[in-house]
Amino acid sequence: MTRTERLLLAAFGLAAVGDLGSLLAGADLGHTLCKPLLMPLLAAYVAVRGGPRLLVVALLFGWGGDTLLLFDADPAFLAGMGSFAAGHVCYLVLFARHGQARARAGLFGAAYAVALVGTVALLWSDLPAELRVPVAGYSLLLTTMAFRSLRVGLVGGIGGALFLLSDTLIATGIAEWPQLPRPDFWIMLTYVAAQVLLAHGVRGSALACEPAEQAYGEGRTTV
Repeated sequence: MTRTERLLLAAFGLAAVGDLGSLLAGADLGHTLCKPLLMPLLAAYVAVRGGPRLLVVALLFGWGGDTLLLFDADPAFLAGMGSFAAGHVCYLVLFARHGQARARAGLFGAAYAVALVGTVALLWSDLPAELRVPVAGYSLLLTTMAFRSLRVGLVGGIGGALFLLSDTLIATGIAEWPQLPRPDFWIMLTYVAAQVLLAHGVRGSALACEPAEQAYGEGRTTV
């Protein structure tokens, strides 16, 4: 890695440790300062490493969602959910562009479908009425993204599953279900890990596609 890449990666690591440590310590100011730094630093690292531009855009939509969710108001929550949804659409395009069909996809698809229907059904009555439809629609998009992330390999698939887990923890909090101690810590831990793993999976899959695309292009020029 170049010096710039090392610096960006170190800065992202420090921001992640600072954010998670602040959540464990109950230091709201530290969380407020560190959280908005995470996705821009990760996006900058991906960009410098030559990752797909759409991956950078997906991470920046994540930054928009992160920032909006710092405000404790329903309009900000809905806007943040919309920003994350736009990021999921970017990921879906990336999976279609750079991913490959995987064995046992049907089995995973059935498992994700059951998880989606079961979670929405269980949460429905406990969610505020004005959030039920938006949360259900977002859950469908998120679950689709998590399932399709398997197209970029095991690492990306784990990232998609962790993103689903992170947002499910948020939804259970809104529904006022019993929570783990320090719930925001677990939400951010799974979220940060999800974005890192998704970025790694997409970038690795994109790099793997490049030689094949180049060879195809060379073959066409010789015809």
